[in-house]
Amino acid sequence: MGYRIQPPAFPTASGLTRGQPGPKLPSSMTTANKVTILRILLTPFFVVEVLYYVSTANELHRLLALVTFAVAAICDGVDGYIARHYNQKSELGAILDPLADKLLLVSGIVVLSFDHTPQLERIPLWLTGTIIGRDVVILLGMVVIYITVGKVKVAPHLIGKCATVLQMAAVLWTLLKWPAPVLLYIIWGAAICTGVSGLLYLFSGMKQLGSHPASSPTVEQGKQ
Repeated sequence: MGYRIQPPAFPTASGLTRGQPGPKLPSSMTTANKVTILRILLTPFFVVEVLYYVSTANELHRLLALVTFAVAAICDGVDGYIARHYNQKSELGAILDPLADKLLLVSGIVVLSFDHTPQLERIPLWLTGTIIGRDVVILLGMVVIYITVGKVKVAPHLIGKCATVLQMAAVLWTLLKWPAPVLLYIIWGAAICTGVSGLLYLFSGMKQLGSHPASSPTVEQGKQ
């Protein structure tokens, strides 16, 4: 009497039997985020090219620094366009986009605030201190608001965008070696817009904290 051995039913590649839908795979990183990461990777290359230029006076390095900065600035608009028009807004992009902006601008301002004469004009240290100081205050304020309130609302201001544009213009004007007197006006404009935008963000943060119950006195304090 013979026996017929039934082969075991192995699961398919999806881990399920035939006819059943497979698990939904996570989507890959969006194109907008890839462009933003490219901007971050361009920042160290830009800094290196500037340092090579001021040490060797080779115009090729200045040209490469200019092209790198321009490409990163253009990519800033490209990833924003892709995110808005192709519905690719993400939590990762909300973090990476301002980070890429700050890395590029602050790196450019800092590296050009050192004395590189006669190759390049010098961006004043007080402007560098104003930009870094504002960003540090905003970052600390966001941390405090997030710990206290649990959510941070950041509303971009027009004057903040003007500050970013003028900071970029200061870096480009310096690298292009255009007339120094005009650069001074750009620097003062960038400083004023940076300071005013910092105050606006500070008032907005205080308003968010003031509207939360954690900023009100406790019952015990109220009885004293």
